[in-house]
Amino acid sequence: MADKLDFFQSDIVQDFNKDIESFHLGPLWNAIPDLMHKQPTPQAIPYLWKWETLYTKLMEASKIFTPERGGERRAIYLQNPGLKNREPWGWASTTQTLYAAVQLILPGETAPSHRHTQSALRFITNGSGAYTIVQGERIFMEEGDYLITPGGLWHGHSHPGDEPMIWMDALDIPTIYSIGGTFFEAYPDRIEQPSVPDNFSAQRYAGGMVRPISDRYPKVAPLGAYKWSQTIAAIEGLSKFEPDPFDGYAVEYINPSNGKTANPNMASWMQLLPRGFQGKAHRHTSSTIYQVYKGAGYTVINGVRFDWAKGDFFVVPNWAWHEHVALEDSFLFSVSDLPIMEKFEVQREEIYKEKNGHQEIQDQFVPLLPK
Repeated sequence: MADKLDFFQSDIVQDFNKDIESFHLGPLWNAIPDLMHKQPTPQAIPYLWKWETLYTKLMEASKIFTPERGGERRAIYLQNPGLKNREPWGWASTTQTLYAAVQLILPGETAPSHRHTQSALRFITNGSGAYTIVQGERIFMEEGDYLITPGGLWHGHSHPGDEPMIWMDALDIPTIYSIGGTFFEAYPDRIEQPSVPDNFSAQRYAGGMVRPISDRYPKVAPLGAYKWSQTIAAIEGLSKFEPDPFDGYAVEYINPSNGKTANPNMASWMQLLPRGFQGKAHRHTSSTIYQVYKGAGYTVINGVRFDWAKGDFFVVPNWAWHEHVALEDSFLFSVSDLPIMEKFEVQREEIYKEKNGHQEIQDQFVPLLPK
């Protein structure tokens, strides 16, 4: 990597740079130090959103935005403060590459079907009774369920139940936007109608990690919903052994027909941090969005303590030192851009070797709360 030289600030260089700029040309000699860093320097910053704030604002939104008023997706996304200057709309960026939001659907509401090139996932946090319909399969959602909608699949939501439902959405919107790959299409008849029995794919995979022989060859989404009962069973089995020193007892949601991540561009985990767990610090090229499904604790990110509790969301940007501490038995759902980093062959990981693997806490994050 080139260094910034004093000569580049001289009049002759500045005049020449200005001259070639008029021809829509650029000076690599000046640009390369800012474009090719010795290590990642993301614009995204570590941040935490409290559940109290998210819930309050969703309830306020429910009185303003309805499907009839154009609010077909009543979702509030998590805008990373370090990326808010991206135009338009900060690219809806929670990390450099990923979008996350909280979405609310009320009894009797319908969110019309559509499809797009972005891949989507949902983690269900509050309520029951609503369903999403994906490629003709109605999937009734329950707390703790993980649902996927890879890019290009028709999907919509409806709520015949009797209580509000809230879930986390995550999509690769910033990635697809940045490479110019956005396509969107509305379903012609408002919402898709069922073409297979309800909860079809979950019933086909009721046996867990065995697959129907018809899925021996890879499919994009052979399993649309990963039930909480099976996820917790897997974690309970894993917890009979020693935890991972960084992530506790963690499992990854995978596509059972090919063994890869359940969503092509996003990896999702569920992890248990048992009470008293004090993870060691590490960092990696991939960035991660966490949702605290249950429990309480804190995460130290680049020397700053972020206290979290049930319902909170927080972000670990790429190449940021981080370590988790559990004050209670805690379940963290997470989504990362690991598959993107692996596809570009830039995924790296580094272990923090000082002070027995633990950072010195130099500051504490103060969250924004509603007035």
